[in-house]
Amino acid sequence: MAGTIALPLQQLIASLDTTCLPKILQVCSGVYFQGSIYEISGSEVCFSTGDLIKVTGIELLSVCCEDITNNDKFELPINHTGLFKVVPEEVPYNTVEEMLSLRPIGLESSLPFTFTSHSKMTFGNFTLGSETPLTVLSIERHNGEEAQVRCHVQGQQEASAEVYIPLSSRGDFYECESEECFTLQEIMSSPSLRSRRFRFTNTNKLEHPLVLSPIYQVHALMNLRHNVLKFPSSLEVDVVDVTEECKDVHFITPLSLTEVLSQPDELFPVVVQILESPDTRSPFKCSWLPELTKDEHLIFHKKGNSAMILLSSLKSRKAQQYFLVSQQYGGRFRRRPREFNSVYELYAASVQEPRLKVSVTKNCEEVEEEGMPALSVGEQLEVVRCERMELPCGSSKEQKQSDVTEDIFLPLYMQGHFVEVLTDNKKYRLRDLGKEHSLPLDVKVVSRDTELETDPLVGLACLRIEGAMLEPIIQASFPQRLDHCFEIPTQWLSMSVSFTKDPLPWPSGEPPKYHMDKVTEVTDTFFYEFRKKNNTDEPPPPRPPKRNLSSSKPPKKSSKPSKKSKANKSNPLPGKSVPTRELASLTLNKRSDHDYEIVEDPLETMIKKAHENVMFY
Repeated sequence: MAGTIALPLQQLIASLDTTCLPKILQVCSGVYFQGSIYEISGSEVCFSTGDLIKVTGIELLSVCCEDITNNDKFELPINHTGLFKVVPEEVPYNTVEEMLSLRPIGLESSLPFTFTSHSKMTFGNFTLGSETPLTVLSIERHNGEEAQVRCHVQGQQEASAEVYIPLSSRGDFYECESEECFTLQEIMSSPSLRSRRFRFTNTNKLEHPLVLSPIYQVHALMNLRHNVLKFPSSLEVDVVDVTEECKDVHFITPLSLTEVLSQPDELFPVVVQILESPDTRSPFKCSWLPELTKDEHLIFHKKGNSAMILLSSLKSRKAQQYFLVSQQYGGRFRRRPREFNSVYELYAASVQEPRLKVSVTKNCEEVEEEGMPALSVGEQLEVVRCERMELPCGSSKEQKQSDVTEDIFLPLYMQGHFVEVLTDNKKYRLRDLGKEHSLPLDVKVVSRDTELETDPLVGLACLRIEGAMLEPIIQASFPQRLDHCFEIPTQWLSMSVSFTKDPLPWPSGEPPKYHMDKVTEVTDTFFYEFRKKNNTDEPPPPRPPKRNLSSSKPPKKSSKPSKKSKANKSNPLPGKSVPTRELASLTLNKRSDHDYEIVEDPLETMIKKAHENVMFY
């Protein structure tokens, strides 16, 4: 540290140019701030003489105000709304030019300003008395002539005049207090203003002159610590700048997973050390997560993007499960019929899949004045179109005959019970389902992924494909289990690591073969966050029309459904009220109840009885 000048940390940090960071500072007097050991962000930190601190960033936190009459100090937040005036300097300026060059802000922007001279001044036949206020209006520069200031002079009995004073004029010049006011933000952003003294414009507050000093939050690394330090620049530490002398000193640099993604590809694979483990409230339920502990080592094989599918299980007595599945998953799926609890749900599904076919699973009695026809179990419907039309209101009664196709009109607000009619018995790969069908989609695993030791998707009665995503990931494994690799979705996991210089645990140029985890169970928090990010501004389902409660005429009911069927008492669906004449038009294919009872999978019967629909249209 020979030949260097020790400065208080506060002074040195305030003088730093952020474009020149990072800077390496060395402690040369220890710490005397509430003792040599203090707590920062929950960790005990001690700066000792000789310690090296690598400053990587500074952030303005507040302003220290020091009363120069008694050395009292207090802090103000940087967003303090009070205003300040510059206190004129008590020492005189020797020339007009010197006074102008030391203005606290740019000369042109500070005009006009006022000064006085303690002695008489004579310019040709014009003489100015001492202590006469002179207000500088402009700077006059002409080729071949000495620069002058044009000043306004206020004489007696409101007489006034203008005088031109050369910049080289000598004397004892004192600046007068300006009416211009400044905020803390303005003062701290100007080096020339920061060098001046101020007082509050509000005379009810302290009138003594104040020296204002910025207090920064310093972001730094230490060569003997593994985490980023954040501490105020007001610590009573003396330091010296040793950046040039310590260029070769190694500082461990913590990297977030997002910062790891920005590293060059040629750095991978690499051995990393975990500096901060993930939050215990992580949205992932997987075997590798509890092992991501502080000081544990990992192999980061490569970084990139991975196409993933979000699946949810059917609601049942067990808790609903959610899975994040790679599109490379090798199992096979069959489509499962979806269930719908309203005509609006049919309409929403038909937008994504035209000519949607469904079968009625519960009788609905006719409510003629609301345009709701009777529906019987086993009848099949095909969605044709959605249109506005007049409500029937008893004007016509359509005859339904066996094996005859007819158009019926169902209001969007009508509740009902329908199940999708599928003729597709094909087995699909996961990545092909999204290409051939619109999401969401109900499926079942019919053959497991043979590359997985255990496949958690097998055995679940029904899965819903909620959506697809392209996630930035890091492929990682533990050094002791190189054959087991997993993908870390960097946007969903918060942890910090550092790149080490440890050698890779395999012969050069011979990376090991490994099996990749393809199914990761996630929490409901992940699911809801995904839904929030991908939320579309679709209109809510319509409400049914208000019934005329004053009318004593009961609604006309159809005698077609069985005696066991009950009237369709539809509860209002949430959403804004829409015109009651907006109806969905569907084609009705009437079939016998016996046709409906033939089902391919006995699980469908159980699903219908459980009937907790997970529609999210």
